[in-house]
Amino acid sequence: MHPENLFIKDFTYALPVEKIAKYPLLQRDQSKLLLYKEGIISEDIYFNLNNHLPKDSLLIFNNTKVIEARLLFKKPSGGTIEIFCLEPDEQYADITSAMLQKEKVYWKCLVGGAKKWKEEFLTRIIQNGSKEIYLTAKIIEQKNDYFLIELNWNDASVSFAEILHLAGLLPLPPYLNRVAEENDNDTYQTIYAKHDGSVAAPTAGLHFTERLFERLSAKKIQQNFVTLHVGAGTFKPVKTETIHEHEMHAEFIDVTYSFIENLIANIDKTIVAVGTTSLRTLESLYWMGVKIVKSRESGVGSNPDIEDISVYQWDPYNLSTESISAKVSLESLLEWMNQNKLERLITKTQIIIVPDYEFKIIKGLISNFHQPQSTLLLLVAALVGDDWKKIYQYALENNFRFLSYGDGSLLWKKN
Repeated sequence: MHPENLFIKDFTYALPVEKIAKYPLLQRDQSKLLLYKEGIISEDIYFNLNNHLPKDSLLIFNNTKVIEARLLFKKPSGGTIEIFCLEPDEQYADITSAMLQKEKVYWKCLVGGAKKWKEEFLTRIIQNGSKEIYLTAKIIEQKNDYFLIELNWNDASVSFAEILHLAGLLPLPPYLNRVAEENDNDTYQTIYAKHDGSVAAPTAGLHFTERLFERLSAKKIQQNFVTLHVGAGTFKPVKTETIHEHEMHAEFIDVTYSFIENLIANIDKTIVAVGTTSLRTLESLYWMGVKIVKSRESGVGSNPDIEDISVYQWDPYNLSTESISAKVSLESLLEWMNQNKLERLITKTQIIIVPDYEFKIIKGLISNFHQPQSTLLLLVAALVGDDWKKIYQYALENNFRFLSYGDGSLLWKKN
């Protein structure tokens, strides 16, 4: 059976609301860590993660930073309109370019209270030290699942990233069922968050501390970083009967030439993704390389466009990969970057990883516990098979905390 015909009802479980962690632990690295390998489950805490990884392992982290994506505007009548900034319009090459725009930007947004938005413009005043900035919002176009909003502000020295920092609110997941508090500005970011662009945290990384990194380094466990800007669609439950009808949101990835070089150098070692976002980035790199190899073999072109090698939802299940190893694929990707004089690879991936997927790069995954009927749970099932049910049942019965602020797991790929 093609993976797109999987029934989402087969990937559900009962998640009592009291199992959802509304707040993080005071010490990040004291979170519980479920350990799974070849059917055997045990547990520890994150602080001892170094004891459960082989020497010379390579951990891959996602260093995206959560932006203050919620903007509130007061209507003249007194009501509130919320604009939730999802991702930039296609006219921008990447999220970084869009975040650096001055005076005006176009953004894809969700709008809370859209039916009550009767005015052409909504305006609010932002205090920036002793200066006042006037921020206005205008609907340009309404699509099926978002509004295209034009945002303008009257200070050419201030970027859109700074506007969000000044005026926006952190977009905590709705299942926390509470408003963001001051502490969330720190606790809902990884300690290594660097590049603005996500509307949700790469939560597997929330458990890492400086002292844990020191313990990992002492054991010669390498750490390296990719960037995938997490979109709201990542955590959206699948609401269709089969996976075929569910459309994955494309998300921006950003990796450097030197990162891919290091990945190739360590391809025969134990590569572990910290979080599903890191995993999707790594596996997407493989499929990009495959597309380059196939383009050259078919005679279509020795230097395909970036759009031609971007990864779409079902590519991994429809492309033949005989004799294309991870090393061959990644070397082809590096060669392509050389041809195009690129030090950084910035593109989008729409990859969906579900049962029957063959992992090409990673051997393990560090991850939190995910919502029922979500694409993230499907990814876990792809890694460990039907044992995902046993893993989640163990976690429920042994006081593990679930979802973004919850505990996590180290899962090894099932052979």
